[in-house]
Amino acid sequence: MAGLRDIWRRRAESARDRGPTGMSLIPWLLMGLGAISNLINHEVPNPWIGGLGLLAFNSLYITVVIRAFADRTRETRVTWGLLAVLCALTFALAAAYGGDWLLFFPLMGLAVGAVLRRGRRLALMAFPLCVGVGVVSVWREGWDEFGIVYGTFISIMVTAAILTLNETVQELRATREELARSAVEKERLRFSRDMHDLLGHTLSVIVVKSEAARRLAPRDLDAALAQLTDIESVGRQALTEIREAVTGYREGSLTTELDRARDALSSAGIEPVVRQSGPPLEPQTEALLSWVVRESATNAVRHSGATRCEIEVGGGPERVRLTVTDNGRGTGPGTPGSGLKGLRERVAAAGGTLVSGPGPRGGFRVTAELPVEAVEAGAGAAGA
Repeated sequence: MAGLRDIWRRRAESARDRGPTGMSLIPWLLMGLGAISNLINHEVPNPWIGGLGLLAFNSLYITVVIRAFADRTRETRVTWGLLAVLCALTFALAAAYGGDWLLFFPLMGLAVGAVLRRGRRLALMAFPLCVGVGVVSVWREGWDEFGIVYGTFISIMVTAAILTLNETVQELRATREELARSAVEKERLRFSRDMHDLLGHTLSVIVVKSEAARRLAPRDLDAALAQLTDIESVGRQALTEIREAVTGYREGSLTTELDRARDALSSAGIEPVVRQSGPPLEPQTEALLSWVVRESATNAVRHSGATRCEIEVGGGPERVRLTVTDNGRGTGPGTPGSGLKGLRERVAAAGGTLVSGPGPRGGFRVTAELPVEAVEAGAGAAGA
């Protein structure tokens, strides 16, 4: 029983998500029972003609409302032609028989509202139709049946309003789903960038220190053991950073990152020169600059072939600048680009700029500038 209830619940939710269909308007054909009674009791002249007209009306009505709920058929010429024939037949039957046959006018209004729904066409057709309904109703049954005009007008407008609202809800639901997919993609991009920056730097340090330990082991066992101890420390720190990156709460410390960059460069045989000046920075600013230091130092260790690398941080009241310059071989086929590209997007999201390329005296230079006031919002959007 529980399984059956789940099946029916899923079907009900699926139907609710789809909204109303053409079948929702078909039960309103019961309004024509009075006309059927007139035919059975021979209360109208030429009942066979009336019966054929009633059959044609029902067939046209069902066809039009079903086509009106399908986007690919609602705006076609066939649907418009069938609707025109339905309106003409409704006026003909109402003018010929009057009485209960006037109730076909509100049914016609349902079909008109389902096809037109919105826009100027609804007003251009609704009001002339209502005027025509009023003329026929008053002519056949007098002013007592003027309520048919009101019923027809309400049928057109309420049907159009409900279906338009349903379309809007469907569009909003589709937009919400698209925004959810976009948020997932952004989070995946954020996570991939963090993993690239974290693991790229950490693995580069481990490789450099492992090579140093291998070279030192034959002649200086204590120095080799010190390098192995550093490898263990780097690995443990990397595990901590990965856990923090997964939970989304990682904030980089610029001072700590500068110390790590100095150590990694020294282990690779590159002379590090670090200069830092200016007032204390905001945590969001430090986090972004830490990523730039990490990526730039990693590239210098892995690709530059440099013997010297200068890292300079300068802060002012409005702008913060970080410059990383090495004296290596500069850009080349092996120079990586994905990390700097991701950093450029992050810095741009914070309202800053990141420029990379050959230095003034050769080598390679990375320059990042951030506006102090705009960093907080941008950093949260880019890396949170």
